[in-house]
Amino acid sequence: MQLTSFLSSLVATGDSFAPTALRLALGVMILPHGLQKTVGAFGGHGFKGTMGYLTGVVKAPWIFALLAILTESVGGVMLLAGLGTRLAALGLGGVMLVAAAQHRPNGFFMNWGGNQKGEGVEFHLLAVGIVVALLILGGGAWSVDALLAR
Repeated sequence: MQLTSFLSSLVATGDSFAPTALRLALGVMILPHGLQKTVGAFGGHGFKGTMGYLTGVVKAPWIFALLAILTESVGGVMLLAGLGTRLAALGLGGVMLVAAAQHRPNGFFMNWGGNQKGEGVEFHLLAVGIVVALLILGGGAWSVDALLAR
């Protein structure tokens, strides 16, 4: 009975379109990054190259590297479908917080003009804000979560 209650709270959502818009925006943004890391789309290095970079250069444990790749790829699909929205958002929030920590030395602003060492943290913080909203609101209207909640 407790598992059923937990699963019900995981997919609970309202009929508002606001979380739908947030979920779709976050999914459309993150999925191409995930596809870069899994299949080498959009100029990415694919699974082997990304795992090599994350475990070799970044020195991330292989399990965290794998989870980051899956969060961006599978999590992106989950967000677009609105299936397990809170779970996908939670994972993506973790990825964005780690990315923000890595980009912190570059300052706040993105590198639009190409005049700083790298990208700042503003993009990552915006993504974390969307994640927080989705954790609170769920997948919204037009989500598999809403169908499951019924």
